[in-house]
Amino acid sequence: MAQGMRMPSTEDLMSMWNASGLKQKIIFTFLMIAAFRFGVQLPLFGINNSVFSTIAGGNNIIGFLDLFSGGALGKVSIFALGIGPYITASIIMQLISVVIPSLEKLQKEEGEAGRRKLSQYTRMFTVVLAMFQSIVFMLYLHHLPGAIVPGINPGLFFVSSVAVLTAGSVLVMWISELITEKGIGNGGSLIIFVGILSGIPIYASRTFQMVANNGSLQLALGVLLAIFFAAMIFIVIMQEAVRKVIIVNPKRQVGNKVYGGMNSYIPFKLNPGGVMPIIFAIAILLFPSTVLSLVGQANFAEGPAKDMVMRLTHILSPDGIVYYLLYFGLIVLLTFFYASIMPNMQPKDIAANLKKYGSSIPGIKPGKPTAEALDKILSKTTFIGAMGLGIIALIPSLATYITHITTLQGIGATSLIIMVGVALDLINQVRTHLLARNYESFLKE
Repeated sequence: MAQGMRMPSTEDLMSMWNASGLKQKIIFTFLMIAAFRFGVQLPLFGINNSVFSTIAGGNNIIGFLDLFSGGALGKVSIFALGIGPYITASIIMQLISVVIPSLEKLQKEEGEAGRRKLSQYTRMFTVVLAMFQSIVFMLYLHHLPGAIVPGINPGLFFVSSVAVLTAGSVLVMWISELITEKGIGNGGSLIIFVGILSGIPIYASRTFQMVANNGSLQLALGVLLAIFFAAMIFIVIMQEAVRKVIIVNPKRQVGNKVYGGMNSYIPFKLNPGGVMPIIFAIAILLFPSTVLSLVGQANFAEGPAKDMVMRLTHILSPDGIVYYLLYFGLIVLLTFFYASIMPNMQPKDIAANLKKYGSSIPGIKPGKPTAEALDKILSKTTFIGAMGLGIIALIPSLATYITHITTLQGIGATSLIIMVGVALDLINQVRTHLLARNYESFLKE
């Protein structure tokens, strides 16, 4: 079920660099990433970020968010919210587009114009979410002792900071869309990927300090790294595995020549959503967890309300059993959701197209029987992919808990899946450009 993977040779890399348009896309992508990383280093005016960075290092939820923002949250930079509001807005818009007929029509029936309008709605909703998260974040900082530099006008500081954080989030959204449109890969996933990479040296340093003088922990670290490596292999298999459905094509005679008649296949991916179910599951879980954590850690009055907030924060913490159960369930549900909205995984449409061109699945009648057979195949394939993705996401996290190497918890299974998935997506896009170049050369000849 898995397609073979081949490392690119020197000749392939040279061809990639000289391919028509690809060099410009790669350079543009690097420039956009450099702009994002520059923004991460620009601190928000009036904030004593050393106070917040200390809390971020000791809080699982905030530390996890800081990893995905590339350290921007811990530094309280202008990009502190990162790509989070845009991803959350995308999730909500995709979910409600299934429920609201007018939005579903935009997505499925009105083509490129409809998708552009839906993207515009997503951008507008991103601004609303970014503003809401900025207000919550600034309220938290306002109640955090020592976080705000003395002598600043509170009202003006609050309004200006909310405006800057909202604008920073919108700018990150714009950068991600530019990368998707004019660069290589999915912009949102690539920004998260770069954020995770930037945090690896810090996690490696902490781990080295933890295991330096402890033989048993060094052995446990070896076991944990072996599990991480095995998880990466299974992630590649999951990303590349397909279920091939054989298609019989009719023969056509044009003059004295006969065309067609050869069998082909429809490839259904085992994991149709790629890394997006993982990213969306994290965004859904971390949104309430972050708000609860910020409210719980701020300097609010003790009482039943704060006790309830602290209890809910503990339940939804990334190292709790409830979090992992919800995480697994969301991955499964979102994988099925992605399979249901992807245009190339619609049984009725595929069956109608096969019937239109006279093609068929061996042993199955065209039309409704073909659609029902494809629906069964897709349901089984997606179920296997969803369960496999959920299990792969949990095993390294459980291994981290068992081995007690907590310093690598931030770059556990979730980060591995995102990093490998984004890397595979980049490789596949480069291959597509290389194939296009080969076809161009062939046509010129």
